[in-house]
Amino acid sequence: MRTVNMDVDGRDFLNSPPVKTVRFGGSVAETLAKHKQGDSSDYELLKHQLADPEIKDAQIINWLQEFRSCVTQLNKDHEQLIYTILRLPWVGRSQAVVEEYMAFLSNLVSAQTVYLCACLKMVVSHFTPKRVTICEGGVDISDSDDEDENLPKNFDQSHQALQLITRYVPSTSRFLMPILQENFPFIQKSSRTLECYVHNLLRVTVYIPSIRRDVLEVIVGKMLKLDVSASRSDIEEAEENTGQSQEEQTEEGLFHMDEDVAADQPSRTVMAHPVAERLDVLMAVMIAYIKDVCHVSGSFHVDQTKELYRDLLSVFDKLILPTHASCHVQYTLFYLCSFRLALAEAFLDHLWKILQNPSQPAVLRQAAAGYLGSFLARAKFIPVLTVRACLDLLLSWIHRYIDSQDSSGRQACCDISLHGPFYSACQAVFYTLIFRHRVMLEGNMKKGLEYLQSLNLERVVMCQLNPLKVCLPSVTNMFAAITRKYQVVFCYTIIERNNRHVLPVVRSSAGGDCVTTNTNPLDSFFPFDPYLLKRSGQLIEPLYQVWEELADTELLPAKTGQQGSREDEDDFLCGETLKADGIVGMTPSSYDSNLRSPSSVGSPPFGFQKAF
Repeated sequence: MRTVNMDVDGRDFLNSPPVKTVRFGGSVAETLAKHKQGDSSDYELLKHQLADPEIKDAQIINWLQEFRSCVTQLNKDHEQLIYTILRLPWVGRSQAVVEEYMAFLSNLVSAQTVYLCACLKMVVSHFTPKRVTICEGGVDISDSDDEDENLPKNFDQSHQALQLITRYVPSTSRFLMPILQENFPFIQKSSRTLECYVHNLLRVTVYIPSIRRDVLEVIVGKMLKLDVSASRSDIEEAEENTGQSQEEQTEEGLFHMDEDVAADQPSRTVMAHPVAERLDVLMAVMIAYIKDVCHVSGSFHVDQTKELYRDLLSVFDKLILPTHASCHVQYTLFYLCSFRLALAEAFLDHLWKILQNPSQPAVLRQAAAGYLGSFLARAKFIPVLTVRACLDLLLSWIHRYIDSQDSSGRQACCDISLHGPFYSACQAVFYTLIFRHRVMLEGNMKKGLEYLQSLNLERVVMCQLNPLKVCLPSVTNMFAAITRKYQVVFCYTIIERNNRHVLPVVRSSAGGDCVTTNTNPLDSFFPFDPYLLKRSGQLIEPLYQVWEELADTELLPAKTGQQGSREDEDDFLCGETLKADGIVGMTPSSYDSNLRSPSSVGSPPFGFQKAF
């Protein structure tokens, strides 16, 4: 047994006695020598003492100093011993322990690169709150310590260690990315655990920028899984149910509620749907990251923004665009584009190139058209000149497409499998005009109407391809109402003729003999429909164009057998694209059952609701 004098924590050398630590066995050098000769008794004792959960700071420092002095001997033969050292609880300890541990890590990865991945895994394991055991009802339950006040300090120390390793081993980034991916918490973990891990991953990209695109890909992939597993209707239903229960509680306790009880009420920014709450937290982290990267000391940084845009656009192409029915993740790019018009125009140009490129899969071209129309309609920061430029491009392409069909010598027919991108482009035009016609006509009604007439929309709606038959009924009906009001084009004769013809019948994806009429044959998807997440939505709301109630609704023809209106609905679509139980989704993806399109959607009500 040896007694070792150590001074830690900045103690006064003159007025306080040295700290004594008790340990058994010889020095590390002696123990390694004996182990090499076949005597492992001290070696096993050493591992046992290092694994002691009650190990003191002074003991850790003493051991680490000795290990550093013989680090060249710690080859692959001592793997178990190194793993024991890497499990030492150094994070959150005294500054002396932290500094000594980092010095040991530096020496170890420099002298024994075989342990690089083990060191990286150890550091990354500290990116989430540590596990604690809670006893509930006599049963031990393992959970994360989300309330640990030292988390920010612990995370700082973990990043210092990772930066140190990167400095000594420049190739660290090649080995780090798989470890970051493997250690990503399950998406069922607590919001706090996911928040901490995503925050730390994004923080790594600040000092290892070469892996940023890969990191964003991993994060967005996990967020998409959350997004498609919490449908818009499920989130709205959960919020509605919570609101009703809170109202009932308020009524019951109306006369005896004091300030303390009121203070215990859950925050209004917490989502009732648990999956939506996790997604909201992660969206808030992503939006904060985007803002911080693009603004340095409060000033907009052009070059850094361009680089982030390119990385996010790459992730968009690979993951977001092919994912049908995601509701919120795409708003990361929406938010980034709001910083400068040039970014928004670059995004629009990117979508346009995908749409008009015949070498792209039809499903991606249709998805690009959906994004194009939804972005033009919903982004407040896009000026009318840009909207008109995009409409000019779209209509020019649509007219050329009609020309090619007319000149082919064949009878054109309404076939989505052949003309899907064309129909999606038409719907993008109709949808954009529904939202933007007012701003186009403001100021100078005459010039605005002349512009709308110049688009030659009448030729589009009356062509043999018959886009009004294929587009979502709510879109065609609203487009018809607006164009009739301004006498731009008359659509109702065509709509009524289309209604007399039964649309194709498809078999239910649930199997059996159940069949249903498909009123959404385009598998319409409006990616920038109203944003439902509360916390992150506070930054989206000022940028977002809500649906404004159409004036002169008496101009709309009456229809029968239509759905009743829903109060407080932002969108005239009235839930037409919410249900998911009829046809295989438009875009192939690994998210399977969450990506099916609507099957039984009727015409929307014409009692247009008030905007939020």
